[in-house]
Amino acid sequence: MKATKNPQTPTIYDVASLAGLSIATVSRVINTPDKVQEETRAKVMAAVDELGFVPKAEARARALRNSQRIGVLTPFFTAPSFVQRLRGVTSVLAALHYEMIIYTVDSLSRLKGYLANLPLKGELDGLIVMSLPIEQDEMRRLMESRLEIVSIETHQDAFSSVEIDDFAGGEMAANFLLEKGHRCFGFIGDMEPPDYAIQPVANRLRGFVHRLSAAGVSIDPQAIRTSPYQQEFSRQAAYQLLSMPQRPTAIFAAADVQAIAVMKVAGDMGIKIPNELAVIGFDDLEMADYVGLSTISQSLDDSGRIAAELLLSRLDDLDRPIQHVWLPLTVIERDTT
Repeated sequence: MKATKNPQTPTIYDVASLAGLSIATVSRVINTPDKVQEETRAKVMAAVDELGFVPKAEARARALRNSQRIGVLTPFFTAPSFVQRLRGVTSVLAALHYEMIIYTVDSLSRLKGYLANLPLKGELDGLIVMSLPIEQDEMRRLMESRLEIVSIETHQDAFSSVEIDDFAGGEMAANFLLEKGHRCFGFIGDMEPPDYAIQPVANRLRGFVHRLSAAGVSIDPQAIRTSPYQQEFSRQAAYQLLSMPQRPTAIFAAADVQAIAVMKVAGDMGIKIPNELAVIGFDDLEMADYVGLSTISQSLDDSGRIAAELLLSRLDDLDRPIQHVWLPLTVIERDTT
C-alpha cells in the first residue's frame, strides 16, 4: 500500500518505515552511500522523494549559508586538467576563507550516491559539479534541497554553468592544420569514457571531421584511434597511427596528455616534429607550454575560478539570475606545428 505524504515534516523514521529498512540503513545511505547496495539506496531515495524528506528543511537552509564549505564533485581527481580547474576554484574560495571539500567520483553508483546524499546531509553551502552528468530525477532533488549548484562542462537550465563549445574546438584544430597545408590527418581521443563521465571528445572529433569535410578532405577511418588517457594506451595508439602505410602528416589529439604521448612515440621512431609531423592538442595544460605543444586553450584555471565566483554570487544573493558562461577557445601555436 502506497504511503501518503506526511502532513507534518517527515523524519528519518518515516523514511525508514516507508522503505521497510532500519534507521541505521537509512543513515548509511544518507551518509555513506558508497557502502550500501544500489537496490537499498534506490529504496531509500524513493521513500525520500515520496515523503519530501529534507532534514530540518528551513533551519538547514539557513545554516547552509554559514557553513563556509563548498563541495567539488569531480572525476579523475589527479588528471592535470582537473588539477588546473581545482586551482582556479581554490583561488576564489581561499581568498574568502571557504573550505573546499573534494568528492571524487570513480563509478556511476558513487556519482548517484553523492548526488542523492550531499543535499540531505546539509554540510555544504554549495556544490560545483565538474564534468559529470546530472539526470532529471537527480536535478529535481537537488533543486528541491535548495543546495546551490554550478556545473562545469555540462548545461542544466536550472543551474549556473561554465561551458565550452567542443565541436567548435575540433573545427578550430582542423582549420589551423589545413591552413598549414596538411591534407593527411590522424586523430587520437578517449571516445569511450567511463559511464559516470561526460563525453566531450566525441564532439571534438565531429567538429574536426566536419571542418575537414567542408574543405573537401576526408580522414581515413583507420586514422581515428580511440584510447584511454593513460600514457601506455595513448602511446600504443600513436604507434599504430604512425605505422600506417600512409602516415598522417598532422595529428589532432583531443587532450594534451595524449598529444604528448604522440610526441614521445614520434621521437622514438625518428619522425621529426614539425617537419614530418604536426601535432596539436586540446586543453593548454601547463606542461604543454613546457614541451612546446601547440594546442587549443580552454582556459582551465578560468573555468574553475568563474564557477566559484558564480556560486558565491548566488549564495550572496539568491535572487541573482542563473548564468551560463561560455568560455572562448583559442589556438595556441608553439613548436609542434
